[in-house]
Amino acid sequence: MKKTEAVATMTDGTRAVKGPSVFSRYFSPRNISAVYLFILIFIVFAIWTPQTFLTPGTWANLLDTNSLVVLAAIAVLIPLTTGVFNLAIGAEIALAMMLCITLQIPHEQQSDLFLAVGMPWWMAAIIAVVVATLVGMLSGWVVTKLKIDSFIATLGMSSIIGAITYLISQNKPFAASPEFQQLAATAVPLGGFRLTVPVIVLIIVALAVWYVLERTPVGRRMYAAGFNPDGARLSGVNVARLQWGSLVAGGFIAGVIGVLSASKFGGSVAYGVGMLLPALAAVFLGSTQFKGGRFNVWGTVLALYVLAVGVQGLLLVKVPKEYSNFLYGVALIVAVAVSRWERTGKRTRAIRQATTFTKEGKEKLAAEAAAESDPPQLTPTQTALKQDGIEDQGDDAR
Repeated sequence: MKKTEAVATMTDGTRAVKGPSVFSRYFSPRNISAVYLFILIFIVFAIWTPQTFLTPGTWANLLDTNSLVVLAAIAVLIPLTTGVFNLAIGAEIALAMMLCITLQIPHEQQSDLFLAVGMPWWMAAIIAVVVATLVGMLSGWVVTKLKIDSFIATLGMSSIIGAITYLISQNKPFAASPEFQQLAATAVPLGGFRLTVPVIVLIIVALAVWYVLERTPVGRRMYAAGFNPDGARLSGVNVARLQWGSLVAGGFIAGVIGVLSASKFGGSVAYGVGMLLPALAAVFLGSTQFKGGRFNVWGTVLALYVLAVGVQGLLLVKVPKEYSNFLYGVALIVAVAVSRWERTGKRTRAIRQATTFTKEGKEKLAAEAAAESDPPQLTPTQTALKQDGIEDQGDDAR
């Protein structure tokens, strides 16, 4: 669809390009393509398998099951707004998960685990979140102080954390205690749905991150640091501090995810690693929604749930679960390509929408410039008076 632009001719002959219409701003497929994709997926699977796809249980399970992955996507999004990656998010989740479980195990049950001390679940949860946050701090230090590229630094941190997690758990899976399982199973009824604790935590975190990014000076500085780090530094923005803080925030959220995951699924070394691909796909696909090439919370939430609906529909029609990674991989590649195209398009439109000149405007400005640079033309009377050494002082002087 070709985008039309209204052009207004100014008094000085320049042309000002007006902004897009209300429809193209809020309802254009370029801005909310995920909404249209969701509608399409919904119609397809509602017709294909209405007996299971349209049931409230399917949607309640979809909301709850993917809430932790959406939280992981938000943890990835925060550093990306400042221009850094956090590829260690899955390892941080797994570390917090295994810490939370092993600290609760009595030593007499697992004597080979040096962290099996029989802690209360709430104390183990606090320690797990603190450790994950400290890991985020360490990643931030490596990126900002050692000046190592975030992609390489967090990838290396992921391997280190994975090895530590293996030592903690001895690569054994563990089940959560019945008391600890109640943490994630607790739900608040709302209409026909039950909002579980992970969903409630997701809502709180999403609102908090959205508010910081969109409504505070810190958020504006984070976007500035991510879009143009050098320009932000010249403007007085402490880019390194923002990047460090974003990785710390990501580590904190990873710790919360690890605790909730341990409550739902017990302990597994490989659990968190599987969250990285869908989280990245959701963040980059979400950047093409609402904000046109800018990472944002609601675009990320929408994108991940749209992908989750597609995966759920495929599972209901007996497609193997392994194909979900195929869908996430394709979504990530397409989203990155579209996001880059959108950013390039925004720069091009900004240059084009800078004040442009019509032919008449150029001629008018050229005439004004010539009049300012050339001496004024004298009348014959003024020329004669000047030759006699007399200056014309005007009617009042005469």
